[in-house]
Amino acid sequence: MRGEARSYAAARKERTADTDRWLKDLFRTASDGDHVSLVAVGSLGRGELAPGSDLDLVLLHNGRADVARVADRIWYPIWDSAVNLDHSVRTVEDAVSVARQDLKAVLGLIQARHVAGDPDLTRKAREAVLAEWRADSRRRLGELREAADKRAQVSGELAFLLEPDLKDGRGGLRDVQAMQAVAAAWVASAPGPRAREAYEFILDVRHALHVVTARGTDRLVLQEQDAVAGLLGLLDAEALMRRLAEAGRTISHAFDATWRTVDRLVSGPAPRGRRPLADGVVEHGGEVVLARGVNPRKDPVLVLRAAAAAADSGLPLAPATVSVLAAQSPPMPVPWPEEARDALVSILGAGRAAVPVWEELDQAGILVKLLPDWERVRHRPQRNPIHRFTVDRHLIEAAANAASHTREVSRPDLLLIGALLHDVGKGWPGDHSATGEVVVRDIATRIGLPPQDVETLATVVRHHLLLPETATRRDLDDPVTIEKVAATVGSREVLDLLAALAVADGNATGPAAWNSWKAGLVADLVRRVRSVLAGSPPPKPPTLSAEQAGLARHGGGAVRVNGGAVTVVAPDRVGLLWSAAGVLSAHRLVVRSASSASAGSTAVIEFSVIPEYGSPPDPATLESDLRLVLAGRLDIEQRLARRTRSIRPPRVPVAPPRVTLVDDASATATVVEVRAHDRPGLLWRIGRAFGECGLDVRAARVETLGAEAVDVFYVVDRAGRPLSDAAQRAQVRDHVLAALR
Repeated sequence: MRGEARSYAAARKERTADTDRWLKDLFRTASDGDHVSLVAVGSLGRGELAPGSDLDLVLLHNGRADVARVADRIWYPIWDSAVNLDHSVRTVEDAVSVARQDLKAVLGLIQARHVAGDPDLTRKAREAVLAEWRADSRRRLGELREAADKRAQVSGELAFLLEPDLKDGRGGLRDVQAMQAVAAAWVASAPGPRAREAYEFILDVRHALHVVTARGTDRLVLQEQDAVAGLLGLLDAEALMRRLAEAGRTISHAFDATWRTVDRLVSGPAPRGRRPLADGVVEHGGEVVLARGVNPRKDPVLVLRAAAAAADSGLPLAPATVSVLAAQSPPMPVPWPEEARDALVSILGAGRAAVPVWEELDQAGILVKLLPDWERVRHRPQRNPIHRFTVDRHLIEAAANAASHTREVSRPDLLLIGALLHDVGKGWPGDHSATGEVVVRDIATRIGLPPQDVETLATVVRHHLLLPETATRRDLDDPVTIEKVAATVGSREVLDLLAALAVADGNATGPAAWNSWKAGLVADLVRRVRSVLAGSPPPKPPTLSAEQAGLARHGGGAVRVNGGAVTVVAPDRVGLLWSAAGVLSAHRLVVRSASSASAGSTAVIEFSVIPEYGSPPDPATLESDLRLVLAGRLDIEQRLARRTRSIRPPRVPVAPPRVTLVDDASATATVVEVRAHDRPGLLWRIGRAFGECGLDVRAARVETLGAEAVDVFYVVDRAGRPLSDAAQRAQVRDHVLAALR
């Protein structure tokens, strides 16, 4: 068994010192040292000389007439030794002028190191270049950022490539050097300890690669990885690539933080003030921070609530906030409280905006505390060319992709969690689908899912490859194929979850894993299996519980507020549900779920609500407004309109709303399913649209899963009949969609 990773830092230091002594000797034989100096830039200037590194040298002079002769007496012995040499001869004024135009030159000179000759010349050149770099930092840092972006486009991300470029890949050596240049401009801090440690490890990998290949190469190809791992004292290539992925992501994370600081400088100071985002969480200076007076030690859910607010608003978590949460958050209770689970779903439901937030939690070590099994897949490489990402990054990418398919499934929360965990078994030996089923049962129980949902999630993880594998490897015209898939999935709910996950997983894997051909085959398979499963009995209309029925017998006009539970009992009439929902929204209450049903002429509506932020409203005031609206004495529309004008639209793209009229779900009503991004007053807008179409809501099931509203309404026309006319059905769908935009 090999030991811990070995460092070549001492060898680089010694190699630099030996090279310095050699160059000093060459300089002594070439010049008396008057008005001339030899300056090291590049890897020699930084003291990072690896076996295959070039020598980057500048000969500075102050108008010395024989400088060409001096240069030849230094350069020729270096060429004769077969060492690659990048050289130039400059006056101080020349050096400053070139640095003014050439990004590579200025980056070298601001880290220049004196080797031999007149130290004043070196000092003057370096100070003059630094002064101009700082004075013109706005323009030059934009140039530096553009160069970094171009490198990333060409070389990709070091952390996720099978054969990464150690120098030019995103998260590689040049990104750290760019951060050092930003620090030299006095705009942001120098790379911190974790980034420096990651940088040293990549230097070690590059050093070992030069030893293995006997040449100065920066690309770590597959056939060299085991040998490089051996020189570094690592077990094998997989251990090497896992450490390298961690180093690359650490640097990328620090690099992004550096440029956020630069962007704030360029764009000017952010607006002052604090805008509430969630309970205990506010926006300040363009970042998500904790509200004043909040104590993270007393609120284990705060870390997820802050992350959900960041993802939903498209804002970064402030680094200091992440550090405080990582250090002070108490352990999450097991099983998780419902609020924590909702926050997790909200993070994932934000789509692409979830990825940087998730990365922040990962870099701070928060994820492995919340989900200990995450450690098994963290930075785990996938040594397969169809995969673009490490296992953990693939999982959050799949979840981000799944957010755009939440309209297509009955349980978007299980889709998002399933996408996040579908490959969690890759952290264990054996078939990852089988091991994943075992692991996900533990995780699902840990986060507090009820047993039925645990079973659904376990089935989804166990069979997440069923549809793409069957579609591409079996005859879809064979009835046995379809019957086996139908028997395996068992329900329309699981089938739809697997169908959406197949698309999200395929797109997160790479272009070789998902294309229009495979998508067409999977869609065909799903259509056929759905047909087989259609024989299941349709869902029954919602009915009153015994407690609700008891309340209904007392007649109408009752309002009860008990914490997050709000019960409204009133004579049944058109618009009751959405009028009551409008009052709740006007009081800054988010409807998490609502159940509406009728008993004779009386309706009973049960709302589950939480405040958007801060303390809940006064129950007496809420009850009073609900009674006023039931009596027709409160214009809730005007109040909601004022509130809507004060709300900023989402900063991140969200999937468009979807309205579906579900056939054969009820014999006595038309079932309308509405999917939309949750926002204040959503239920009120939907209900008002039904009223404008002359429809009555007989019963409703409204649920908010994370940031996703899944609302089902049983509606009838004024004569109490389902909608049968195609034109009327289309009008209802269009009218509700218009109300959601």
